[in-house]
Amino acid sequence: MKKKSFAEIGIIGGSGLYEIGGVGDVREVRLKTPFGSPSDAVVLGTLSGARCAFLPRHGKGHRLLPTEINYRANLYALKSLGVRQVLSLSAVGSLKEELAPRHFVFPDQLIDETKTRAYTFFGGGVVAHVSLADPFCPGLSLALFDASQKLSLKSHLGGAYICMEGPAFSSRAESQAHKKMGCSIIGMTASPEAKLAREAEMCYAAAAMVTDYDVWKDDDGVNAAEVMATLKVNSRNAKRLVAGVLPALLQRPACACQSALKAAIITSPQAIAPGIKKKLGLLIGKYV
Repeated sequence: MKKKSFAEIGIIGGSGLYEIGGVGDVREVRLKTPFGSPSDAVVLGTLSGARCAFLPRHGKGHRLLPTEINYRANLYALKSLGVRQVLSLSAVGSLKEELAPRHFVFPDQLIDETKTRAYTFFGGGVVAHVSLADPFCPGLSLALFDASQKLSLKSHLGGAYICMEGPAFSSRAESQAHKKMGCSIIGMTASPEAKLAREAEMCYAAAAMVTDYDVWKDDDGVNAAEVMATLKVNSRNAKRLVAGVLPALLQRPACACQSALKAAIITSPQAIAPGIKKKLGLLIGKYV
């Protein structure tokens, strides 16, 4: 793979993330995958000494609903560029008083309430069951938290992220139910991203940026304008966080996430059709 088409670290976020100060050797690549096209062109560049691939989850200009995102194409595209670690930046609502707007949360658990998304690369003749006991890479999450502390950002390590379908925000009854479940934050994009990253043997961690208190508090509810205003402030801090954590990520050794398929593929190699082997070769080629 040519150096300029290679990236060690993938960053999934909103529009404009590639404009982080200090990014050098920038170029865009448009990729096709066996699962269709990613949300947009991937922006490759060098930041803090690391080759990074930046992908706007909702497309430039925020065109895609959470349900409309082609998560499989996004994660496959990053994998095809050589990415081994994925940082996910997203806005979330808080379900706990201490997780205030403009704080960062690096969750360690995931509850999935989505309904209509493609959750796996597998099927169609090959079966794999990866472990998702710890859906966010513990080592990558800790590196993000450590970097946030060095930058004096208000941040929290751990907590359950509950992923809803959207695009509407929660009803009051839903918000109260999620709070009683013990969830920490609520968002719309961590699933199936975390699941697909694990199947693709990439470390994945979420830097969740709190924009509001959902509607468990007795207020007028969540509105998109207020969320976006808070997100602008959060985004400035997110750019600082990304630039600050990259040197540590270059020093991270391989972890269990990067061999997640080793004992997960159930189908006998002889039973996998040649076409499926070719389609999934990037993911399963070293095992079958």
